Amino acid sequence: MTLQRILAVIPARGGSKGLPGKNVRELFGLPLIVHSVRAAAMTPAVTRCIVSTDSEHIANVARHNGADVPFLRPTELSGDHSPMAPVVRHALEYVEREEGLPYDAVLLLDPTSPARVPAQLEEAASRLAAHPELDGVISVSEPTFNPLWVGVQPTGDESGALQRFFPDTRGVTRRQDVGRYLRINGNFYLWRADFVRRLDRSWFDEGTHAGAEIPESQAFSIDDEYEFRLIEALIVAGIIRLPWINRELQEGEE
Repeated sequence: MTLQRILAVIPARGGSKGLPGKNVRELFGLPLIVHSVRAAAMTPAVTRCIVSTDSEHIANVARHNGADVPFLRPTELSGDHSPMAPVVRHALEYVEREEGLPYDAVLLLDPTSPARVPAQLEEAASRLAAHPELDGVISVSEPTFNPLWVGVQPTGDESGALQRFFPDTRGVTRRQDVGRYLRINGNFYLWRADFVRRLDRSWFDEGTHAGAEIPESQAFSIDDEYEFRLIEALIVAGIIRLPWINRELQEGEE
């Protein structure tokens, strides 16, 4: 079984407060949003990739770099606290009306997570196709620390004493004895289109998902200046490699 038609959606709302203009800020010669466009273009399973934005400026930058921006996102889906579910559903419904054909799946690619490997997206598509019991496949990774082992919280009394955040780990004295911990990192989300159409608000609580594990070094989300500078340094060091960037361009930054 295969997923015949996959729509990639890149959500890029204007008005970032943590790092103003981050979606169009250049990372190794390309606006940040374009890295997600290039990743989708290098993924054979993707039928079409669109950008969903409420910003004319972001739309123009994206189009100038070859992106497909078929609409400007409605105001009611563009607030600081707008959930992602209706944004993705709106994009799917718009494109399906425009084309007159249904899609099998939707691939969500956040522009602030540019460190993607197209082969991993392909593998996720194959996995979703092979397991009809799944509503989605999402990227996960193992962080450099295990919060089951080191997680604490204040008790709330005047002394500032600490207590374990996870009471079930009380008495554990070795890191190796706690369970393996994986986190949802936001690198990509792949959902069946039928799931997106019925999705109300919380994708994790409303569906059954498998995790596609990627290295923690790829599990990168840019929300502020520090994180932007850090991913630049990781690319220069060769820890993160973006296959759509000319190798000499990366090495020339060293």
